[in-house]
Amino acid sequence: MKVVVTGGAGFIGSALIRKIIAETNWQVLNLDKLTYAGNLESLTKISSSSLYQFSHLDIGDRQGVRTILESFNPDGVIHLAAESHVDRSIDGPGEFIQTNVVGTFSLLEECRHYWQNLKGEKKNNFRFHHVSTDEVYGTLGDEGLFEETTPYSPNSPYSASKASSDHLVRAWHHTYGLPVVTTNCSNNYGPYQFPEKLIPLVTLNALEGKPLPVYGAGKNIRDWLFVDDHATALMQVFTRGRLGETYNIGGKNEKRNIEVVEAICDIVDEIAPIKDLKRRSLITFVKDRAGHDLRYAIDCRKIERELGVKPKETFETGLRKTVLWYKEESNHWCKRVQDGRYQRERLGTKI
Repeated sequence: MKVVVTGGAGFIGSALIRKIIAETNWQVLNLDKLTYAGNLESLTKISSSSLYQFSHLDIGDRQGVRTILESFNPDGVIHLAAESHVDRSIDGPGEFIQTNVVGTFSLLEECRHYWQNLKGEKKNNFRFHHVSTDEVYGTLGDEGLFEETTPYSPNSPYSASKASSDHLVRAWHHTYGLPVVTTNCSNNYGPYQFPEKLIPLVTLNALEGKPLPVYGAGKNIRDWLFVDDHATALMQVFTRGRLGETYNIGGKNEKRNIEVVEAICDIVDEIAPIKDLKRRSLITFVKDRAGHDLRYAIDCRKIERELGVKPKETFETGLRKTVLWYKEESNHWCKRVQDGRYQRERLGTKI
């Protein structure tokens, strides 16, 4: 099988490519614009594989995408390329609309024309897998779960842009017949995540004895999904999911933000103790994010029932693996991917 992965130098995309190369004989073409959060450093272990190649390209470059599709002749596309950080979308929503909405439109159009010109089994087996987020559903109260049929109610520029892209993918399937599948996942964590997100940010600050910022009272709840479990689920949906369907992918790990931060503190105290310092004392409550959704939680019974996909990592095992990785890589990968434009400062305050 030959697969194009857009955004393959990002956090989830690179985890997916590493797993594909390690576990299959698929040929993978990584198509990535290499913005601040896209780093080829995350793919060094597989970069020399004969099954892997890279193209430095924006999904909005329609001629470039057309050339890639015609020359590589893929059996499918897994679309992960996106601007993804809520705080950045508050400060600068334009880039999110351009990449997540306009870029997805451009990619869909080129994939549609490519697919329509295919013949026989190649055409019958082609599929476009769109990777999205549970944030498109909005926010939950104390009870309930996001289901595949939950109405969309995005509350941030980021989630609105992803909701828009989901609707485009659905429309291209129903109008043009483009064979698509869509997945909506909960909060990912694990190695190689850019340090603007909660778990790597808190881990790196805790290792260095710096303040640990927590929005509001830390009561916001997220369902946490280990990135390798997500990559496994993506491969299953791409190969076996029913066309036109949406599958929610969750970790079954609902945690309040303050619980996550405290758990990181305790692991760091254990693996990298500093005399007379308990990392929990570094927790600093800061002004809440604008429009901060209270709770996300995924109902993932559909993917379990139809495809037999269940997360392997508990939050405890996955978090320990993650913190240990950042401890080992804090002076290598983490420093290399921070190019000076971002130094773990607070984002999302330009209102």
